[in-house]
Amino acid sequence: MRISELSRRSGVSVTTIKYYLREGLLPPGRQTAATQAEYDDQHLRRLRLVRALTGVRGLSVSTTREVLDALTEHTGDTHLVLGLALGAVRLSDETAAHPPETAEVDALVKELGWAVNEAAPARATLAETLASLRSLGVPVDARTLLPYARLAERTAVLDLDQLTGLADPLEAAERALLLTVLLEPALMALRRMAQENESARRHAAE
Repeated sequence: MRISELSRRSGVSVTTIKYYLREGLLPPGRQTAATQAEYDDQHLRRLRLVRALTGVRGLSVSTTREVLDALTEHTGDTHLVLGLALGAVRLSDETAAHPPETAEVDALVKELGWAVNEAAPARATLAETLASLRSLGVPVDARTLLPYARLAERTAVLDLDQLTGLADPLEAAERALLLTVLLEPALMALRRMAQENESARRHAAE
């Protein structure tokens, strides 16, 4: 397809596509003339993933390039590709700060029997959240999160079920990214609505 068709099918402007080409986010097309090139469905999938990484995850161009390079290097490892796209796997060897609650989170992950990378950013996020709650006087520990973790397991099954039948790792990464990031506000909204409903059930007659 010509660049105009690629733009139409992807929803990305020609100007932006040319910028992505210059920045190395999108591989060059097959040259058909001095100023013309043809693109295929692989370009379309890659372009959609670029848009998801920059627009949905909010990554910079340089970080997006790093993620794409890592995805290309590990295309045969779907588990790793999904982790890279979602930010569940760190690209660098940088180590995050470890609050005391990190040990609790490690114990929780072990009790759950989850296969979660030791450097996963979500571990640090969970530990920092526990620390913040305690600093505000909320008596909470990692075991308090256990029933929530079980609910998260069920949600993860639903998430990954949405990727069934997608053979192309880049397409799967894009779909996972969109479902995860864009569905999170909807999941939060459902939680708020469920809380209102439960509150009405418990207290409306008081």
